[in-house]
Amino acid sequence: MTSQTALPSDDSSKRNFKFLTLLTVLNVTFQLISDVTAGKIISVAGIGVSITVLYFPATYIMGDILTEVYGYSRARQVVWLTLLASVIAGISYQVVAIFPPASFFTADEAYRTVFFTVPRILLGGWIAVFLGDITNDFILAKLKVWSNGRHLWARLIGSTIGGQFVNTVVFYLIGLYGILPGSLLIQGMAVGWFIKTLVEFVMLPITYVVVRRLKAIEKIDYYDRDTNFNPFVVTSSK
Repeated sequence: MTSQTALPSDDSSKRNFKFLTLLTVLNVTFQLISDVTAGKIISVAGIGVSITVLYFPATYIMGDILTEVYGYSRARQVVWLTLLASVIAGISYQVVAIFPPASFFTADEAYRTVFFTVPRILLGGWIAVFLGDITNDFILAKLKVWSNGRHLWARLIGSTIGGQFVNTVVFYLIGLYGILPGSLLIQGMAVGWFIKTLVEFVMLPITYVVVRRLKAIEKIDYYDRDTNFNPFVVTSSK
């Protein structure tokens, strides 16, 4: 068996869950919001960071819930769906930005300012999202098995620290290395990582309650004991 559930069988791959689609939609939504608003810079202790540090962590909270309740393979599938949506949206934004406007359209510069993204930054964001999400889900799934399902709060914090670290470092190194001075690059990584982790820590009680409720409602508490952790497998099977 690869899961512990209240059901007589763990053949959960054929089940229809009540909240799985909603969690997937929320994850995609927060990712797309973050994609289009990442250029808004705010100041934290005099250091400029993207405003997305305040709500991008919601994607990791969704990943935590998906992995803890439904298992790594379903969370991995949501990661791929989210990445696909982000790529399609990102390419669409670039088309909007570079497509010649009508002669009477006066807001083209505003559209270009909001939607145009340097390809390197766009690519860095996609890679960072994928690697960060997969790292978060992998750590949480492994810790659940190793701890036999105990210490949920510690497992959530541990996976968050690892996933957000990978996401932040990868994005800054791919998207901003050579653009920002070295000192600002390091400061931005440190502050961004800290704030995103802090947001998830503050939301931990809510995450904890949602996880417990979903396990009871969906009648599943998945343990990834025999799961194939290959990140490039896109199905929701083992």
